[in-house]
Amino acid sequence: MTAPRGLGRAWDRVTIYLPVLLMGVLALGTYWLARTTPTFSSAPAAQRPEKHEADYFLRGFSVKSFDVTGRLKTEVRGTEARHYPDTDTTEIEQPHIVSYTTKGAVIVATARHAISNADGSQVQLIGDAVVTRDAKDAQGRPEPKLELRGEFLHAFMDQERIKSNKPVVIKRDGDVFTANSMDYDNLGRMMDLNGNVKGTLQPVQAKPAAAAAAPAPAPQ
Repeated sequence: MTAPRGLGRAWDRVTIYLPVLLMGVLALGTYWLARTTPTFSSAPAAQRPEKHEADYFLRGFSVKSFDVTGRLKTEVRGTEARHYPDTDTTEIEQPHIVSYTTKGAVIVATARHAISNADGSQVQLIGDAVVTRDAKDAQGRPEPKLELRGEFLHAFMDQERIKSNKPVVIKRDGDVFTANSMDYDNLGRMMDLNGNVKGTLQPVQAKPAAAAAAPAPAPQ
């Protein structure tokens, strides 16, 4: 009779601690599931960098821009234009840009290729770039015609400034200058040339003197 009583007491003890043992097993199972189950983060995934791909394009286009007073500032034409959202730039093939300055002068820029920033305030002219300023000022008075040529010209439209870090050729009427770099300020009428600067100046031709008045005939 002693043996069954001992077994009964042992079973009583087991039944007392059985819930604790079950809770331990469940806790271990939950921990194992947490370690082995893949997690899904609620945070948004990092955005991939945008590719340099055009989101829209124009062909055979002409675009005009005006200032707040309605004055025509620029007119841009080209065979094709492509906008790239990653850099917010527009690339233009065979650009033909006409800019009207605040003083009424007309500046024309052409090239094989051009890159413009978002608001068109900066335009990079690439390949056979040519910028000319008409030979008249805002009042219609004649001025020397100015022509800038190079493989690269960087035009700052609002500042009426043109820079280049590559060789350029400058023609001013009959005068010709060459340099390895240039900074031209149309508003201040200043030009800074650097690197192997050379120039050819044409002599100023004197205006012909007025013909002497013929003597009046002697009275008869």
